[in-house]
Amino acid sequence: MIKHYDYLIAGAGLFGAVFAHEIKAAGKSCMVVEKRDQVGGNIYTYDVRGIQVHKYGPHIFHTANKAVWDYINKFAEFNHYVNSPLAIYQGELYNLPFNMNTFNKLWGVRTPAEAKKRISDQIEGLHIGDPGNLEEQALSLVGTDVYEKLIKGYTEKQWGRACTELPAFIIKRLPLRFTYDNNYFNDPYQGIPKQGYTAVISQLLKNIPVLTGIDYHSFVNAQQAAKEMGKDSCTFGKTIFTGRIDEFFNYSLGRLEYRSLRFDTEDIPACDNWQGNAVVNYTEKEIPYTRIIEHKHFNFGQGEGTVITKEYPQEYQEGEEPYYPINNDANMALYNQYRELADKQQDVLFGGRLGQYCYYDMDKVIEAALKLASRETSFPIISNNC
Repeated sequence: MIKHYDYLIAGAGLFGAVFAHEIKAAGKSCMVVEKRDQVGGNIYTYDVRGIQVHKYGPHIFHTANKAVWDYINKFAEFNHYVNSPLAIYQGELYNLPFNMNTFNKLWGVRTPAEAKKRISDQIEGLHIGDPGNLEEQALSLVGTDVYEKLIKGYTEKQWGRACTELPAFIIKRLPLRFTYDNNYFNDPYQGIPKQGYTAVISQLLKNIPVLTGIDYHSFVNAQQAAKEMGKDSCTFGKTIFTGRIDEFFNYSLGRLEYRSLRFDTEDIPACDNWQGNAVVNYTEKEIPYTRIIEHKHFNFGQGEGTVITKEYPQEYQEGEEPYYPINNDANMALYNQYRELADKQQDVLFGGRLGQYCYYDMDKVIEAALKLASRETSFPIISNNC
């Protein structure tokens, strides 16, 4: 028996799940295949004694788009968590983002005028014209003290290179807030699903066939082989591919570059509160991890004991998870060549951070998936804000 589906969706992350949900709601048939053993992609969460642990790093949902906020809230109850990270440099604690609490701790200033003068005096004394690298770009924006204590070491760990070797465009701007406000995001809608992101993905994929633990190419090859042997198989009208675009084309033009991460997670049942905040950054280069996450604080201390995760940036090696695209000129030129190949594919559409070689916030992922679903179904799914 040959079963036909309108769409095969490769990847059960946020992009694939949103697209699958909307296509099914529009009366189309689809199947999802996922190479990991669970759905959710990088927003996958799991429960430890009532604590929702973010396996692949913390994800705080934030958006200025009310239509997207209303959309995602249909699939879960969100709390009102507001991201207010801390930074530690040589044992001293600083508030993030850079705000009056930060400047008071750095220099003892109390007014915005004092802080602005301290920063402008430092910038003026550097005599930087056109910044030639990330270090000069950052110094020209925030001065020496903020850069040396809160940016330099963290950035060099994150990218595995000296700031003088990184292009200036990586830091286009560094927001300085001259208020006593530790809210990291400016977006009016923020929160985290109380039951974790996996519950959201499960709702999106409800009543949709999902196969985990198998990658796209293996699945397609197996279906073709079964069909040729006269066995039960599946056929598909179109494919939505959310994996690496260079992988889809078998790296025929070369490999796109990424940075990766390693997560060291520790379950501490005997401790109820390990660091007092969800996110604490460690900005000294000599400390190998960039931050420590205490997951229970994403839901205001709910759960027994605690779970912490240390996050270590590292060079990407084949077989590891590619987290951050390295969007320099060489990689973007290569991506554009792959994009030209992708545009010639009549029955394959590419989406998500790997398919489009772009680091997306979650609200932008949802917007992109809804736009694609809208184009495929020829009617608007939510408001024109998306």
